[in-house]
Amino acid sequence: MSTGTSTFVIRWVNFLAMVVGVVVIGYGVWMSTHHDGCRKSLTMPVMGTGFIILLISVIGFMGALKNNSILLLTYLLMLCLVLVGILVFTVIVFIVTDKGSGHNVAGLRYKEYQLQDYSSWFIKKLNNTQNWKHVQSCFVKNETCNSLSTRYKTIKQYKSAMLTPVEAGCCRPPSQCGYPAVNASYYDLSFHPLNSNKDCKLYKNSKLIKCYNCDSCKAGVAQYIKTEWRVIAIFNMILFVVLLMIYFVGCCARRNAARINSKS
Repeated sequence: MSTGTSTFVIRWVNFLAMVVGVVVIGYGVWMSTHHDGCRKSLTMPVMGTGFIILLISVIGFMGALKNNSILLLTYLLMLCLVLVGILVFTVIVFIVTDKGSGHNVAGLRYKEYQLQDYSSWFIKKLNNTQNWKHVQSCFVKNETCNSLSTRYKTIKQYKSAMLTPVEAGCCRPPSQCGYPAVNASYYDLSFHPLNSNKDCKLYKNSKLIKCYNCDSCKAGVAQYIKTEWRVIAIFNMILFVVLLMIYFVGCCARRNAARINSKS
């Protein structure tokens, strides 16, 4: 690749990356002021990512603008670390999310989930008392289950609904308990459970309790996280390919800059 082309590409790619970095930081600041504690835990990773993008892009932009081989070398080293980090994180995500899937239940459009189906990492994290108390508080604050009775006015609508993994596991008792549904948020608990599943005894109709202490709830959360992480992993694979191409262009720009500096 010619000197002018590689330098031009690196310069404008990093200029756009600087804009992206500023936007990501701004979004992190917005999250910190407009979300409750359930979402605020995400603000530091988001802002940290924005600062990293901004720092690397500034170094790359200045290196390409001034044809400075030292800055470009620093840029390439930092970009290499990012590539390795993305690759390692993506591999770990695919390993952790390899296990776990839903079980079909007759008469229901959605699936039910069982905690033992998921990886030991998920089970350990979700069984941690402090972690799970935080998750439970988020369910209560966001009224995850209370909205069901508003959305589904009749039992027929409720039974034909496509509930999310979290709604299916946390807002209702497992089907194997056999509790008849009175409406979308209330079950007849006078019915004797058909199964010895401990979740059957843990479920309560109270909006503060529901099935938030159930393994089925933890399994629903595990499925939700698995789905989200798989999307992130696929995005990371695409990002890795794009950054790898930029890295090779940056190598050309750095080599050309070193050649220009040696002649001056």
